[in-house]
Amino acid sequence: MMFVAAEADPRMVAGAAQRAFRELESQLGSLRGRHFFGVFNPASSEYLACVQTRDGDDADALGLEQTVIRGGAYLRTTITGQPPAVYAQIGPAFEELETQEPPDPTRPLIEFYRRHDEIDLLVPVV
Repeated sequence: MMFVAAEADPRMVAGAAQRAFRELESQLGSLRGRHFFGVFNPASSEYLACVQTRDGDDADALGLEQTVIRGGAYLRTTITGQPPAVYAQIGPAFEELETQEPPDPTRPLIEFYRRHDEIDLLVPVV
């Protein structure tokens, strides 16, 4: 994964996400066929706007950092709707997932952008 990081207050992640994705997208050129992820670590208050690396990508040349999203067990839900309204559903949906099972505090919350109007939300669990 290549990414752009932004500091994010846990109560105002949306602003950090917008800034980070705007910067990431400006470095990529074409967005077609790309897989995007949002990764938020509440412990460090850091939001990563990520894109899956594909053949020919050069993170250094693009001025991007690289990371790997840790695997493991996750609770998942999918939200749908048209942007930008769908983004307002992210926080409440994460909060609902976190009531189902205690989250693993050592791993981040993940947003997987399946399509412009469909987002999978994943909460890590132990």
